[in-house]
Amino acid sequence: MSPRRPASRATATAPTADIDAARAVRARAVRLLARRDYGRAELRQRLIARGALPTEVDPVLDELERAGYLSDARYAQAVVAQKTGRFSRRAIADALQMQRVPQAAISEALESHELDDQATLVSLWRRRFGVPPADDREKARQVRFLQSRGFALSAILRLLRGPPDEDGAP
Repeated sequence: MSPRRPASRATATAPTADIDAARAVRARAVRLLARRDYGRAELRQRLIARGALPTEVDPVLDELERAGYLSDARYAQAVVAQKTGRFSRRAIADALQMQRVPQAAISEALESHELDDQATLVSLWRRRFGVPPADDREKARQVRFLQSRGFALSAILRLLRGPPDEDGAP
């Protein structure tokens, strides 16, 4: 007959295992946040994908938010700063909404940056293409590219009908 473990020893290791798991989740979250900012939902999803339980992740994320390491507002500001000049206001907002950033943080981040979709559209078109399309195939290519960056079809067609000069005059 094999000897049995005392019941007190089995219950004594369970809280230790929970503490170790929480430390591991916290360490992984801090390592991820050291590389770049994350939105809360995205970081939660990454931690769960790596094997952490939702019951372990949520308290750790709450702690990181209180400590100032995790902030949806700061994440939204970083994304807006990164995408300004390359994407329309609508595309930036959509990207943040897909990451489940709260609407208040999105609005605040967009308002803190001066985003002029028309100026961005012209600048991006000039950098990428610079010349009006020679044929319908080229026009379709330019339209697809600019639409993929979130610009409205009407604004794109208006631009392609009368591209501005280097000094900005249509």
